Amino acid sequence: MSDLVAALRETLGAGAVLTGGDAAPWSRDWTGQYRWTPLCVVRPRSTQEVSGVLRLAHDRGLPVVPVSGNTGLSGGTAGEGAIMLSLDRMNAIRDIRPEARLAVVEAGVILSQLHEAVAGHGLSFPLTFGARGSCMVGGFLSTNAGGSNVLRYGNTRDLVLGVEVVLADGRVMNLMSELHKDNSGLNLRHLVIGAEGQLGVITGAVLKLVPAPRAYATAMVAVRDLGDALTLLNRLQEATGGAVEAFEYMAHPYLRALKERFPETRPVFDREHAVTLLVEVGATAPRDVTPGPDGQVPLAGYLEEVLASMLDEGAVLDAVVAASEAQRTEMWQRRERAGEVSVVRLPMINNDVALPLDKVATFLERADARVAALDPGAQPIVVAHLGDGNVHYVIWPESDAPGLRDAVMEAVEDEVLALGGSFSAEHGIGLAKRPSMARRKDPVAVEAMRAIKAALDPKGILNPGKVLPD
Repeated sequence: MSDLVAALRETLGAGAVLTGGDAAPWSRDWTGQYRWTPLCVVRPRSTQEVSGVLRLAHDRGLPVVPVSGNTGLSGGTAGEGAIMLSLDRMNAIRDIRPEARLAVVEAGVILSQLHEAVAGHGLSFPLTFGARGSCMVGGFLSTNAGGSNVLRYGNTRDLVLGVEVVLADGRVMNLMSELHKDNSGLNLRHLVIGAEGQLGVITGAVLKLVPAPRAYATAMVAVRDLGDALTLLNRLQEATGGAVEAFEYMAHPYLRALKERFPETRPVFDREHAVTLLVEVGATAPRDVTPGPDGQVPLAGYLEEVLASMLDEGAVLDAVVAASEAQRTEMWQRRERAGEVSVVRLPMINNDVALPLDKVATFLERADARVAALDPGAQPIVVAHLGDGNVHYVIWPESDAPGLRDAVMEAVEDEVLALGGSFSAEHGIGLAKRPSMARRKDPVAVEAMRAIKAALDPKGILNPGKVLPD
C-alpha cells in the first residue's frame, strides 16, 4: 500500500493522492445506499496523468473505479479496496466554436457550468436534469444520460461528436472527432459512451451545441389519463412543428411526497389530479418568439390554443401557463426535486424503465397490482419523462421481508418486458441492475459484451463487479 501511494504521488504530486479520512467524500454514493472504503483516491489534472495512474494499476492488477460528480443512482461508483480515479480537477472547457456549434471539454466539467459558458454565445448544450449542478461530463457520458429534453434532442450519444479515452493499460485512444459523418470502421465512440467505465476512462469530449431557444412556453397541466396526455403531446408537436422540449409526468403520490419533503411547495391546482404534466415548448424563429400587437408571444399562443381546445373537449381538466421566468422556475423545481424526494425513505427500490409511449399506462396499472400483491403497504412514487417513455418507478416498501427487493424488481421487469420495454433507461446498470442483466439480457448479447470487455481490459481492472453479471 505505502509503495503504491508513493508511486502515485510521484506520478501526480503529493496533494493529488488521498487516503484515510481525506478519502471520505469518495466513500459513498449520493443516495447513501452504497458505502465502501477505497484503497485511495487519485485526482489527476491531465489525460497524461490518468494514463500514468492506469499504467501503474494495470501493472499491479489493481482495480480502478472512475468517478465524476458521483450523482448516480445505481451504485456504479462503489469501489471497495479500489483506486478511486476522480476526474474533478480535469475541468477545463478547452474551446467553444459557435460557428461549428461545438464545445471541446474535459471530463470534470460540471454540466451547469457548461450551460452557462455556451449561453454567452446564444447556444445551448441541451442535456439537462436535476443534478446538473454537480454531475460532470465524464459521468453523464459513461451512463449515456437522458434527462428532460430527450424528446427533442436525444440521449447523450446523440449529442457527442468525439471522445478521448484512456484504456486499461494506459494507452490513450484519440476519438476527438469534430465530424458529423465518419464511417471509418466501428463506432468506438458509441461503444464507450454508456459503458460505465468498463472499457476505458473518458477524459475529454467534443459536444454538439444547438441554438438556445429565444422563448419558452411552459405549463402545468392536469388531464384525465395518460391516453389524453399523449393526445396533448401529439397535438402540441403538430401545432409547434416538433418544438416540444419536455413532457414530464408527475403522479399525485409523488406530489404529496414532494410537499412533505419541501413544505414550502405550493399546490399546482386547487385539487389533486391523478395525472399532472409539466409541458414546455421552445423556439428560436422570430415568427414564433416576436410578440404580436397584443403583447403575446406566438409560441405561447400555440400552447394556449391546444390547451383551450382540449379543455373544451374535457380531456384537459386544468392548466396553468407560466407568466414569468420565476413561475417557470417554480414549475421545473417541482419536477427536478424528484431525486431528493425518492431518497427520503430508505431503502427504496429504484426502477428506471423504458416503454413504448402507448404502453406506459398499461405498465403502471399492471406494476401497481403486482407490487401490491407482494407488499400491500408499498407506495409507488412515480415520475416520468413521458415524452420518451422513460418511467422512474420508485417503490417505498413497507415490509422488510428478505427477498422482497428482488421479488419487486422481477415483477416490474416481467411487466416491462411483456410490453416490449427495457429494464434500464437512463440510470445505468452499476450494481443495482446486475441481477436484472443476468435475468433479462439476451445471453448472446452478454457474451458479446464480455468479449469486448476482455479485449480492452483483459485484467478486469476497470470498474470491476459492475454491469456484467457474474
